[in-house]
Amino acid sequence: MNPARFAVLGIALAAGTGAAFLMSGGDPPPPPPPPKAEAPPQPTTDVLVAAIDMPMGQVLRAADLRWQSWPDGAVANGYMTRKITPKALEETVGASVRSGFLAGEPIRAQKLVRPESGFMAAILPSGMRAVAIVTDSRGTNSAGGFILPNDRVDVIRTFRDESNSRANNSDVQLSQTILTDIRVLAIGQLVQEKNGTNVVTGETATLAVTPAQAETLALAQKVGALTLSLRSLADAGRPPEATPLADASAAQMPEPALTVVRFGVARQQTP
Repeated sequence: MNPARFAVLGIALAAGTGAAFLMSGGDPPPPPPPPKAEAPPQPTTDVLVAAIDMPMGQVLRAADLRWQSWPDGAVANGYMTRKITPKALEETVGASVRSGFLAGEPIRAQKLVRPESGFMAAILPSGMRAVAIVTDSRGTNSAGGFILPNDRVDVIRTFRDESNSRANNSDVQLSQTILTDIRVLAIGQLVQEKNGTNVVTGETATLAVTPAQAETLALAQKVGALTLSLRSLADAGRPPEATPLADASAAQMPEPALTVVRFGVARQQTP
């Protein structure tokens, strides 16, 4: 055969091989990964939750509540479920909030007060008493009206010293802190700060006190005027500081000092 024909045939074979390689796209693609096995859906239960933030004292409406899917494993005792109490939403409407709820928080019967129950008695801690004292609506004896429910206050009694007034032929006034770190339950009829309220005025302040403190307040209101002194949040729950005693083994608190006002001049005096 003519050598020229061999050359043309070789070129044709090389061109065909190159074209076939280009058409093949190189190495074959790797096989696709096996599909992942999806976990079965977790069983859920409808739980009654708060639809909005609800402060203490709010009366529940239907719009304040909703059913929400809750994982079965996260349903705790006390939650209201549609499976067990299908009419919980309707039956809860009208109850008062004993302790505040956040939006999405499950509703518990222990944090609600039914209309037939006394709300103040429900929020009062065990062993405590609620005592109302008269205040000035202008705030002159209640920290300018800036005392709100759940604040901590000291109670100051101001009264006239009859014996010193007669002896000095002048009006001698005394002031004395009779109770410290007392929780305010309500100002007037308001039991919780609402809608960003910063100043609350009312004719009465209801305090949470022990039975003995209730007797002290009742007597103090009869023989003088009472003033509320607002405590700092940092001081709430802190015991009063003790004065060093001559005998270090004697662990007793000193008697509170009196402030005596005579001729417009105030001075400290021990009882």
